[in-house]
Amino acid sequence: MAGLNRRKFLIAALAASSAWKANHLHAATGENIPRWPVCLFVKFLQSMSYDDLAETASRMGFQGIEATVRTGGQIAPENAVDELPKLVHALKAHQQEILIMASSVNRADQPLAEKVLRLAADLGIKRYRMDYYRYDLKKPVAAQLRELKPVIKDLAALNRELGIQGIYQNHAGAGYVGASLWDLHFLLEEIPREQIGIGYDTRHSTVEAGQSWPVIWNLVQPHLAAVYVKNARWEGRVPQDIPLGETGTVDPAIFTMLKKSDFHGPISLHVEYLHQGNVQENLAAIANDFKTLQDALK
Repeated sequence: MAGLNRRKFLIAALAASSAWKANHLHAATGENIPRWPVCLFVKFLQSMSYDDLAETASRMGFQGIEATVRTGGQIAPENAVDELPKLVHALKAHQQEILIMASSVNRADQPLAEKVLRLAADLGIKRYRMDYYRYDLKKPVAAQLRELKPVIKDLAALNRELGIQGIYQNHAGAGYVGASLWDLHFLLEEIPREQIGIGYDTRHSTVEAGQSWPVIWNLVQPHLAAVYVKNARWEGRVPQDIPLGETGTVDPAIFTMLKKSDFHGPISLHVEYLHQGNVQENLAAIANDFKTLQDALK
């Protein structure tokens, strides 16, 4: 029965994706390249084999995946040399690719950082998501940002050398550098987007900015490298993750603004309201949110 249910929602998702692919070609060239290739974030699907994951992403209509090559990910950094080529090969067999590689990297001098990024670039991976920087709120924040400037500059230089783009995703919470996005704008103001850009997160930006999220959207445009899509609802003082189609912090107007923007790049769909373990539930949630996203971008 579980296999039958899986086939049903995958077939429905594939049918919906056919119209999506037909209507979202690259506007400038008319080529069969989506303006916003949508990738499947594999955080809650890490128990799947590479081949099953690639086949599922293809059947559901995604253009690729956001792979997890990080501590606790599908591929641990120390195993990347052996495992990452296998994942890339499995994806290619199903016309898929790693559109973003979620990593543990946020400094050029980290152990394995250059090795993993060089391998990724050699395999044709164009972007990786950086790990977060965190504040020590017992110390002045401005001084910590000044200390991070050369760290960012060194990592950007490594990215330039390797031909890969770093992406820093804003994440809600007082301890995260970039939560408000004004600090991230300060850190990246002299860094070319091709070296390090911002992954704008719809959930985290609206939780942090409230009604002023359009100001943040405007702020990030020169740095925008990816869009992360998910939703939340306030329950007391704590935001709780919810399906994309439900009424929450994310204003549907963000998708209107996205369509009017000059942004061409990947959208990563995140489903954070379920938990690791039940692959079928997560696949069903992903299919549902993917359909909501497709409708929003028509």
